[in-house]
Amino acid sequence: MPEPAWTREGAEPDYRFSLANERTFLAWIRTALALLASAIAVIQFLPASALAGTRTGLAAVLAVAGTLLPVAAYRRWARIQRAMRLNQGLPFTPLLVLLAAALGVLGAAVVVVAVVS
Repeated sequence: MPEPAWTREGAEPDYRFSLANERTFLAWIRTALALLASAIAVIQFLPASALAGTRTGLAAVLAVAGTLLPVAAYRRWARIQRAMRLNQGLPFTPLLVLLAAALGVLGAAVVVVAVVS
């Protein structure tokens, strides 16, 4: 796989910062794996609800989030690497707020489905 063009821009950042950025990327990957595992757990262990399709819908949302999160994580990692190479400020990402809000809503939905069932 060819190296992205941005890897030839600017100066090589301190390896400690690059490794810290990589650790953050790996944390996002772990979160994606947890979302996928949660989708499986919802389908397997959450009782069928009076609300038809709720269990499947929750699992689908978790699975889609777990599938898209690694893509967003890579893009975030690359943007931060590029910013460090060019000695720029780190870019803002709304992903943290979106993920926290979505997980809060999904968690509440799982509780409601579990109580209703």
